[in-house]
Amino acid sequence: MTQSVAPSASERPLRVREFYLARQPILNRDQSLAGYELLFRNTDLGAANITNDLSATAAVIAHTSQLGMEKVIGDSRGYLNVDAVVLMSDIFQFLPKEKVVLEIVETVKVTPAIQARVAELVSQGFRFALDDVVTDSEDVQALLPLVEVVKVDLRDMPLSALLKLTPRFRALNKKLLAEKVETREQFETCLDLGFDYFQGYYFAKPAILSGKKLSPSQLAIMQLMTQLTSDADNTEIESSIKQDVTLCFNLLRLVNTPAVGARRRIDSINQALMVLGRSQLRRWLQIMLYAEPCKKGKSMTPLLTLAATRGRLLELIAQRLERQNRGAGDTAFTVGIMSLMDTLFSIPMEELLEQIAVVDEVADALLHRRGRYGDMLRLVEHIERIEEAGTMLDTMLERLHLPSEELVQLQLDAFEWSDTVARNVH
Repeated sequence: MTQSVAPSASERPLRVREFYLARQPILNRDQSLAGYELLFRNTDLGAANITNDLSATAAVIAHTSQLGMEKVIGDSRGYLNVDAVVLMSDIFQFLPKEKVVLEIVETVKVTPAIQARVAELVSQGFRFALDDVVTDSEDVQALLPLVEVVKVDLRDMPLSALLKLTPRFRALNKKLLAEKVETREQFETCLDLGFDYFQGYYFAKPAILSGKKLSPSQLAIMQLMTQLTSDADNTEIESSIKQDVTLCFNLLRLVNTPAVGARRRIDSINQALMVLGRSQLRRWLQIMLYAEPCKKGKSMTPLLTLAATRGRLLELIAQRLERQNRGAGDTAFTVGIMSLMDTLFSIPMEELLEQIAVVDEVADALLHRRGRYGDMLRLVEHIERIEEAGTMLDTMLERLHLPSEELVQLQLDAFEWSDTVARNVH
């Protein structure tokens, strides 16, 4: 095995405009956010290679000041894929060791040099995970004493093998992370088997329940959103907010967070209405719908963070593409934030839109992914699932006339904004 750094990682620095970026949430057993896996893909790989490109990862790490890793992962821990070339390189000086877990990909052939290098990095304070473990092979056994986390891809692991291997890793006190968890049933199975972490979008899929009722606070927020849509006067809106003490308190706390960007402290609901305006107030009410189910003392909920990221990213894309349409950003934010409300309420989107009045272009985007806002939503959904996106990312960017380098910067802004919101809503 060669121990030199790949040319793409050292000789020709990868620039921001040359990669796509995605972050996939990793949850703990309480369904709180435990970290993100950061996925990078070269923009010029084409349809033949749609998986993580490790030279892209290496180059991004090496030039992390361009990217701003803190913006991508916030207060969470970031998981990064590394292969043999990356392991033997000198990029680790660029990494905040307390904030990352390095995933050794399954293609790495464990040599004495690799084993020694991982041990050296562990002694320096780096944490490691084994990625895509499907057997307890010799390579796995060689690295197990050096890693904290074992990742299992559920798509590649039959249940029989899962039942066989899980107790072995648990007996060695390894943290178990199930990835590609796509259904609640898979989550429950892995929970019963003692898995510690879960990665996949099962939490964002609606589990439709008949007779599902909204909580009193959610009903109060929905009533307020209806009042805003029907142009009720400020006195009526203020009165409705004050009827729910918790809603009143939370709204005032939320509008004074850095994410709002108010120039002075807002001390009353009347002042909030005057300073924010109706479109901004509607936005914070939408966010509070996601915040309301959070248990007291619970850390960031992934659905809230994902919805806020979608809303903000769609808003930023719309502002970039629809400069002449002053209301485009607000409309796009609504599409993004509402795109997960069927999951939040366990109610079909069609029924939800009977209760919440939206304009036709928003309904078209939410129900059918049609129109300009539907294209924006599809783009964001493809980014979230970058490993399965294929050429659709390129197709959607071309259709929207959005350069990939601008997309990455908008993502960073959206990540930072949504994490700020999530930290301050409960």
